[in-house]
Amino acid sequence: MPLATTFAALADPTRLAIVRQLSRGEATMSQLGTPHEITPPAMTKHVGVLVDAGLVTRRRHGRSVVCTLHPAALTEVQTWLADLTAYWNGAVDRLEDLLENDDEL
Repeated sequence: MPLATTFAALADPTRLAIVRQLSRGEATMSQLGTPHEITPPAMTKHVGVLVDAGLVTRRRHGRSVVCTLHPAALTEVQTWLADLTAYWNGAVDRLEDLLENDDEL
């Protein structure tokens, strides 16, 4: 899934909270909806966006729908953040080198 799709799905505070909740373990749709005070249809739409983005899977268990954070859901985000962190660490190191050499002049 494209990184932009992942970030678009996570940009909504409710969906971000759902992902945080699912990072602690699977939950039913009603368990996910409890802290948000939103209607069941609204929760279904939010979870649908997360499913479409490849972040969440859902399955039926009896009369309940159980949601789970996809195991590799945030791998691409982690890789992107690691690359970005490496870039900025390198930039800071280069700046420190410049400033140290500037003092020697």
